[in-house]
Amino acid sequence: MHELGITRNLVAIVAEAAQGRPVRKVWLEIGTQTALLPDSVRFCFDVVRQGTLLEAAELEIVEVAPGWLCEDCGTPAGGEAEAMPAACAHCGATRWRRRTGQELNVKAMEVETCV
Repeated sequence: MHELGITRNLVAIVAEAAQGRPVRKVWLEIGTQTALLPDSVRFCFDVVRQGTLLEAAELEIVEVAPGWLCEDCGTPAGGEAEAMPAACAHCGATRWRRRTGQELNVKAMEVETCV
């Protein structure tokens, strides 16, 4: 289960960014084209946050669908279907570059305010 190692690293990154302040909530983006299972990440998060600044933190995961960019004209496509479009609706080209769907981002975090 590679989610465990990745989640350990995510918790460490967020804890370092919190600079000693307890973390209330973490927003995480996971692309649907990654090999990560959001439910497994949630389970691992509940385990590895114990004894850290994230112990009471809530985890919100947003799944990001794949998106594509036409390499010829730059028109974006996708965002709904998992598969690459056959041809660009704007110029008819068939060369695509992945735009979204493979990310793993800590989008935001909420920490306790200083007293």
